[in-house]
Parts: sequence; C-alpha cells; structure tokens
Amino acid sequence: MDTQQKKFVMHFPRKLVDKPIMSSLVKQFDLEFNILKAYVTPEEEGTLVLALYGTDRNLIKAITHLKEIGVRVQSIASDIKMIEELCTACTVCIPLCPVGALYQDRKTMSVRFDAEKCIACGVCIKACPTKAMVSTI
Repeated sequence: MDTQQKKFVMHFPRKLVDKPIMSSLVKQFDLEFNILKAYVTPEEEGTLVLALYGTDRNLIKAITHLKEIGVRVQSIASDIKMIEELCTACTVCIPLCPVGALYQDRKTMSVRFDAEKCIACGVCIKACPTKAMVSTI
C-alpha cells in the first residue's frame, strides 16, 4: 500500500489537551506525523498543524476517530506556490512565514520557497506586493 502525506489543522478542546492523543493515533492506525506548528496550553484549546503519513485507509480511519472524540479537523486543501518571475525579492514575506517556508538564498539574494514546509496559512499571499505567492485552489 502506498504511504501518503496529508496536512491538517487540528483543534483540541480543553478537555483533551492533556491526553496522549497523537501517540495513541500513531500506534492504533500505523501513522507517522510531523508537527509543523503547535499551540497547546493547559486549560485552553490546543491547535496543531501537522503532516500525517500513512495509507489512505488508515488516514481516513484516524481522522474519523479524532472527530469522534471531539477534535475539530481541517484538511489543508489548498496549495501555495511561488511564481518566481513575479518575485522582486523584496523579502516582505520571509519574516511573516510562521514555519520558515520562505527564505533568502544568500548567494543569489533571491527569495526561495520550500513547499514541503508550507502549511498553507496564506499569510504570504496577503503580504506579497507583487502577487508572486498564489493559491493553486
């Protein structure tokens, strides 16, 4: 079976922030995960942006399970891309990217985009004065 990667934003209600949900998910559904961004504080809602790796069947089962226990799950369906011809390397986007998907190549002084790190938050799209950052959906 083919392993796939899908990115999600997960919102954990206060009653679940101190539970070992992700470690249980990994064991129960044979998944791997990479946390891209997290904000979890006891007594508050927790938010995780992560990539899950597994078979399509196991990913579906895992997301269903999360929803059943009260986790709000949003698939990151849009993809962000850079139109390099439009980029003027102004670097406005670099400090705004919460995961470091945009950076400056010190040799060429051009702005580079690492799509693998991107969590599709859209901040760069709003900030780019030349509209070089776009959503493909």
